[in-house]
Amino acid sequence: MLGIGIDIGSTATKLAVIDGGGDTLFTRQMLTGFSSVDASDRALEELRAAGFDPSDSEARLVATGYGRIAVPYADKVVTEITCHGVGAVRLFGPEGTVIDVGGQDTKVITLRAGRVAKFAMNDKCAAGTGRFLEIMADRLGVSQEVLSRLAAEGEPTKISSMCTVFAESEVISMIGRGEPRANIANGVMDSVLGRVAALAGQGSGAPYFLTGGLCENDYFVTQLGERLGALVTTCPQARFAGALGAAERALALVG
Repeated sequence: MLGIGIDIGSTATKLAVIDGGGDTLFTRQMLTGFSSVDASDRALEELRAAGFDPSDSEARLVATGYGRIAVPYADKVVTEITCHGVGAVRLFGPEGTVIDVGGQDTKVITLRAGRVAKFAMNDKCAAGTGRFLEIMADRLGVSQEVLSRLAAEGEPTKISSMCTVFAESEVISMIGRGEPRANIANGVMDSVLGRVAALAGQGSGAPYFLTGGLCENDYFVTQLGERLGALVTTCPQARFAGALGAAERALALVG
């Protein structure tokens, strides 16, 4: 018995496979690219190359995420809120607030007794997403990892715009007047942290769990915890929370 999950996000596509005993057999991340359809095709190739064929009679596949409707071979399509909730319960436990910083949006999910009790999402244009960090890092000519290191070294700098386009314009102005790159990086991270923390306040409170692409960004995790006044728990597998949740839901379809 195999449960297969595919989470096609706006930036990254995540794959996960679990067996009937609940053990994780396989995880993989790849860039989504321009087309969710193409990402779906590549995901199928990756699964088959690893020995996990969705057409197997004892396997089921659930698709979730931004591009979930682009997976024609899925047995079922499930919303990302549900799958992230199930995946977070698997990784962290049945109670708490899940914070997922994705490429297109940030989600806050309240878990109670292992179920999604409520959720909140930011505006898609708000400067509080992974895509915003990608754009700002590119504008500064550094990777996201270097952006975080610079932020830790910089002086507090305010970026006030909530829209990515206008915030980028602010950054360009700062560069033009000779603001140190570390200070700009600090302002960029501060902008994202402030918006994510404010959204997290709509959850149920501690314990907090971070999922998504920033789960291995130590600076972000530490600073977010300071803003929330509580420990933020995460782990490398947390980037696969949506895919693992989808795989859990897929396993329930086997029978």
